Amino acid sequence: MRAFHEVSGSELSPAVLQSELRARGYVLVRDLLNKKAVDAALTDVTRVLSQAGWLQPEHDSTNRLAAAGAACGDPDPAFKRVYQQVFNLESLHRLPHEPSLRKVMTMLAGEEVLVHPKPIGRLIFPNCERLVTHAHQDFEFMGGDTEFYTAWIPLHDCPIEMGPLRILEASHRRGVLHHERDNLHVPEIQETAAVADGWVGSHVYAGDVLIFHSLTVHAASPNLTDQMRLSIDCRFQDARRIINPSNLVFAGESGKSWEKTYAGWTSDDLKFYWKKLPLTLQPSKADLVVFAETAEPATKRARYLRMLSQLD
Repeated sequence: MRAFHEVSGSELSPAVLQSELRARGYVLVRDLLNKKAVDAALTDVTRVLSQAGWLQPEHDSTNRLAAAGAACGDPDPAFKRVYQQVFNLESLHRLPHEPSLRKVMTMLAGEEVLVHPKPIGRLIFPNCERLVTHAHQDFEFMGGDTEFYTAWIPLHDCPIEMGPLRILEASHRRGVLHHERDNLHVPEIQETAAVADGWVGSHVYAGDVLIFHSLTVHAASPNLTDQMRLSIDCRFQDARRIINPSNLVFAGESGKSWEKTYAGWTSDDLKFYWKKLPLTLQPSKADLVVFAETAEPATKRARYLRMLSQLD
């Protein structure tokens, strides 16, 4: 596999970033984030994982040594409980708002950047093939406008053997691809010699950020170490482009809410920040009202009602 083409902080400009994204579908920016902010998130996440019994207690939790028999993943109930505690961490939500990252995203998306409020924590156990993320496009899961970007942020140094993301270079040019719901993957991306030659990846360090287009095909490499691989995915777009309201609220039946997420936070500055922006929702609030009355089955109507109640 070829190594990522990387850009240093000294080379950053709208022209360089946009050229990289147009040509390759991604850009790896080295040493972009404040290391203290990344370390703070790592410390908080590993504390939660240690308390859950996922890490070996005789070692420093930030070393992320996985406990025997602890491996689990979505949709396991045990995973969901711990994941929610991780999602609620204020330090995790602050990373996408780091000034250096916001500056880069304004160069790509425009001055009025929307930071999607629901970053995804990746809590990846070692040597667990069933939990490996297969080739896919993020647009398949997010909807809205195709012109958004994902920033993948490792919370620690992540060598190849630990399973960092890999990118199918220039795959964003293929447009929206069909995804199979089983294992959530793009079936036409086969490991032929031609396709294999297009994959790129390399060692990514804490503080680095891998940015890619919503249509760029990417996948995780297997984690072959004895440590957990911890990272977050954050999404960014021009706030004037449409957004699926499910990316702002909690539409499921779990009882999640922003009030519960914010309960332990020490600052108010990031709470409901997106409500201050003139966003264009698709489906709109008016659409959701209709869907809440007419959608079938009843579970869909309940879903739309939950979305409406959280958008008001």
